[in-house]
Amino acid sequence: MEISVGHTPDSDDAFMFYGMFTGKITSSDFKVNHVIEDIEKLNRKATNPELDVTAVSVHACAYIPGYTILRSGGSFGIGYGPIVTGKKQMTVDEIKKGTIAIPGKMTSAFLLLQLMIGKFDYVEMNFSDIPEAVRNGKVNAGLVIHETQLSYEQEGNVKILDVGEWWDKKTNGLPVPLGINVMKTSLGMDTIHKFDQYLQASIEYGLENLDDAIDYAMQYSRGKPRALIEKFVKMYVNKITVNMGDVGEEAIKRIFEMAKERNLVPEFTLSIAIK
Repeated sequence: MEISVGHTPDSDDAFMFYGMFTGKITSSDFKVNHVIEDIEKLNRKATNPELDVTAVSVHACAYIPGYTILRSGGSFGIGYGPIVTGKKQMTVDEIKKGTIAIPGKMTSAFLLLQLMIGKFDYVEMNFSDIPEAVRNGKVNAGLVIHETQLSYEQEGNVKILDVGEWWDKKTNGLPVPLGINVMKTSLGMDTIHKFDQYLQASIEYGLENLDDAIDYAMQYSRGKPRALIEKFVKMYVNKITVNMGDVGEEAIKRIFEMAKERNLVPEFTLSIAIK
């Protein structure tokens, strides 16, 4: 079966798919054509289903009823996650008087920050442009994701808020639900389960061949040093990535319970692949 698979030009996604896309892990069931797009573009594509399998933000699940969440391939922070940066330290009230740059309205980071501080003025931009926009004063603060969570000091900014830390305390230690992979529900649960196992095998192969998988992921390093990319990958490709288990499922359900209470997402039915 030939299927289209979308992932982001990010080192953690590349690491997960290393085994699959290099042919180290094969499947007699699937021939994969992969599509690489920024996460917010993939979120928007998924609202009018174009890809058979795609990486999306957890937040996007509220708007993509045609997809089922895979149990493998999720990006969950373990006590860490997106942060808000600025040129100087500010209080929450000071931040909310200005404008915060966000990496997209459908990103989980945006939903989490809304849950943390309430409504605020924002401007959308590509996540990689946010540090510079903060540094040159185009915005008062920036909500940063991916490896910029680690490189903000080198980029001349300071951490103002730690969204992942807030979630960890708020939920008594649930992992921070950020990104997942989804598959068209119309393909059937048997096919979904088979691909889920295929992706899980690819992730496990990367973890078992760490150096080679990091080498592969470095093509999406965006000029960041290998040590930083390796640290970032190890943060977001963890045991919950291999299989979200009950704790990952609970984290996804919890974020939407909180969001529905505040009318931040519409009513929808969550679909998660069988165990």
